Amino acid sequence: MQFTSESVETLVEQFTKLPTIGNKTARRLANYVLKMPREEVETIANALMAVKKEVQRCSTCYVVADQDPCPICSSDERDASTICVVEESSDLMAIERTGEYRGRYHVLGGVISPLDGVGPDDLRVHELATRIDPSFEDTAAGSQNGESPANDSSELPAGEQNEGEQNDAPEAADSEVDEVILAVNPNVEGDTTAYYISQLLESFDVSVTRIARGLPIGGDLEYADEATLSRALEGRGHVE
Repeated sequence: MQFTSESVETLVEQFTKLPTIGNKTARRLANYVLKMPREEVETIANALMAVKKEVQRCSTCYVVADQDPCPICSSDERDASTICVVEESSDLMAIERTGEYRGRYHVLGGVISPLDGVGPDDLRVHELATRIDPSFEDTAAGSQNGESPANDSSELPAGEQNEGEQNDAPEAADSEVDEVILAVNPNVEGDTTAYYISQLLESFDVSVTRIARGLPIGGDLEYADEATLSRALEGRGHVE
């Protein structure tokens, strides 16, 4: 026998699909929706549909926005010589709230996590390299297709190899990016991702830095763990 509304049960089931929402929380939310005025429920429904219809990803930095390119990438007031690399769009908003950073961004879409089956190819790492040096895209495409470089001289005599390499070696494109700031989370996955990116960009004419890690403001030394204290000591600076 049906003792409750089928529509309510469907709503509860949909709420449980959201992260961190269990059955009890879903039922509380469903009961709250039942008590809401119809106009407010319609506003929520319209907002949900608008997110799916209007929100897109910027083709340059891959942040979620209502336009492409996003306001940050299209602004002439932002410093194009600096790119801050973040995991998700929410991290970008956290940095923007500080009001201290005036450069541009690059959203990876996650971090390298072998246990979860997430590798470098699942992130927007190559897109980052291409933003710094557009010729990287052609090099990566050739490597994936198993093609040899255009100036491959492996079949030439030794003397001609050196001469050909000197005359035909492609020059790296001049980049307006001077610094890449890695603003990934200070955990194992974040460290792995930061290391991979730093190695990938090692041959680029760009400075790769990472945001400092250490004690939070208002924290006590006696309650800090050894790893946090070690990072704080490594990142120490002059007293201002």
